[in-house]
This record gives sequence, C-alpha cells and structure tokens, in this order.
Amino acid sequence: MPRTSREVRLATPPAGLPTAQDFTVVEVAVPEPGPGELLVRNLGFQVFGAAVTTALGQDVAGFPALHPGGVPVGPAVGEVVTGDGDVRPGDLVSHGAGWREFAAVPASRCAPLGDALPDPLLHLSHGWTAYAALTRVAPVRPGDAVFVSNAAGAIGSLAGQIARLLGAGRVVGSAGSREKARRLVAELGYDAVVLRDSPQSWGEQLAAAAPDGLDVVVDLVGGEQLRAAAEAARPHARIALTGALAAQYAPVDRRMRAPVELDLVQLITKSVRLEAFRADDHPDVLPEWNERFAGWLHAGEIDFPHTRVGGIDRAPQALQDVLAGLHVGSVLVAL
Repeated sequence: MPRTSREVRLATPPAGLPTAQDFTVVEVAVPEPGPGELLVRNLGFQVFGAAVTTALGQDVAGFPALHPGGVPVGPAVGEVVTGDGDVRPGDLVSHGAGWREFAAVPASRCAPLGDALPDPLLHLSHGWTAYAALTRVAPVRPGDAVFVSNAAGAIGSLAGQIARLLGAGRVVGSAGSREKARRLVAELGYDAVVLRDSPQSWGEQLAAAAPDGLDVVVDLVGGEQLRAAAEAARPHARIALTGALAAQYAPVDRRMRAPVELDLVQLITKSVRLEAFRADDHPDVLPEWNERFAGWLHAGEIDFPHTRVGGIDRAPQALQDVLAGLHVGSVLVAL
C-alpha cells in the first residue's frame, strides 16, 4: 500500500476551452477515509470533457465548481482498499471521483460492478445514458427513424448501435468530419451522417438523410441541430435531451446557457414529446444495461469505441484532444 497518490489539478483559469497546460499532476498523501467512506484505488477514469468544461469556475447542478487547485470530477472504476458495511476490500466499484489514483468516496456514491463485463474499464462506457434515452425517455419502436447528434462522441458512438439493436429502421447521426462520418456508417450502425461543415443547412441535410421524418431524437448538442431535428419530427415523435455541447464546448461564453428557438405550434400539433434527463434519473437502467451490454459484446453485436491512454500524467493532454474532437467514442485513462 503506497503512502502517496497522484491527482490532476487545475493550475490556471483557462482562457477559453482548457488545454493541457492549464492542469498539473501533483503528488499527495493517500486520503484517509472518513465514517461511511471507502478508500478506492482507481483502475481508470473517463476523460469526460463536458463535465470538466461545465464545472469551470461555476456551480452547475451535479458539477461542483472547478477552480485552480481543484480536481476535476468524472466517472471512474476502482478496487476497494478499505471497505465499509457490505462492501469488502477487493470489490470493484464505479464512482465519480476520477482524475486521481486513490479516492475516499462515500459508500452511498459507489456502485458495485459485479462480474457481468469482462473488463472493469468497460463500465466507463456511456452506454448507460444512451440505453436510458432509447428505452425509457424516447423508446425506440420497430422501424423508427432515429437521429443522434454528436454521433461520434462517447454517448453517440454507442447510441446508434443500440438503436439498431432495439429495432430502428433508419439511424442518422451528426459529426464534425467526413472521416468520423465514414466510421459511423462503416462500423457503428449509422445509415447516414449530416456534417457540421456542409454547405447545406442542418434542416436540408436531415431532409435528405431521413426524408420521411424522425420518430426518435437523442440530442446531445442543442442549438441549430436540435431545432432542425424538432422540425423534422413526425407525429408523436420522442425527443430525449441529454446534452448541451453547444454551450459546454463554447470557446468563449462560460455561462452554460444553451438557448434555442423551437416552433411550439408544430410540436403541439404533432404531439411531439420532449424530455430532458440524466442517466442518474433512471438507476434501474444500469444493471439492465450491464446485462444487455455483456450479452451483445459476447455475441459480437456491439462495439465499444474507445481510446485508452496509459498513466495519469497523460490525462491533461487527453482532455485537450477530446475537446479538439480528435477521437471517436470514449477516452479512458488506465492507471
């Protein structure tokens, strides 16, 4: 058992989106768990760029403010060193105290992992969010046309595959480059992709990609993409709002506001349902997702697109790369 641990801290307030130079990796004493806490040795954490940018300098629900000297928050998995109650040393758990090698975490905020998945780091997929959106909030029905914004991201790269496995008839996504669009169609269950840099508007591209309209939308961006998707919605369409990357990845405006103008007359007359949610709103989904994810992986029916980065020293650069859109799927730091 080492006496010291390393963690990533914000060193300076970013001028715009954060870069690797805005963070530092420091050595600290291994934390002492308090009453009701577990000491966890992290095995890995996800570089969840939206969580970091949302928290910079401000309190947003679920994201404590991140100021210089603070450690970012993010999904992590680890091995319990000191247990409490039903959680024993050696058990694997997931929690939200990533970006460090050891963490003292309230037992109530740790979820036992069990052994459904062959690799603990597979629990860092954002499939839980995508699965909740497509089964609880905007459930997919056989033959539905589905649109997922930011389709090459951690959630979207799984959402297209899940929609297909749930019976969707056509799956359309949005992406920022033609190479990402190629991979989404070739590998990740999408039939067509609309592009950020296209000379055509989002609405024009969606009309061509889904000429009969949309039944299900998983929106991770907001802004003009959400407006175009809402206009393309068919009667009784379902729209799941689970991200606001238009604001979270804004290079200048850090107020975390994502206004968008929608035509309420069209939404009402078509009986379109919009629901904002977070995966935590549906805790019953997690064990169901883990079971189905394990089964689909075993059958070779789903892929978990991700990039693994070795060592906590490389985490700041990994964050910069995520914000620059260099990867498809999740980015994980393995410790």
